[in-house]
Amino acid sequence: MKLSKSEFLSLSGMEHNTLNAWIEEEWLLPSGSSVDLTFSEIDIARAQLIRDLQADFGVNDEGVGVILHLVDQLYGMRSTLLELRHAVRVTSE
Repeated sequence: MKLSKSEFLSLSGMEHNTLNAWIEEEWLLPSGSSVDLTFSEIDIARAQLIRDLQADFGVNDEGVGVILHLVDQLYGMRSTLLELRHAVRVTSE
């Protein structure tokens, strides 16, 4: 599901300035042009993760960036592992 910027702000409960700052920090990576940004459900989940890290765990901005980088790496490794598992399964058949 693709969401417009206004839909994303409404669903996430974020302030416009906060969203712009998180996009600038590359914590959120919406698609589209700077004039016509679109967001996904993953962006909403990621925004909630950032908010939880800051509010519930007291993680500072630098820490949020590190954690998000690690989450992205973990996701990438998971995708690679799934591809490898599929390749092994196809090869062994």
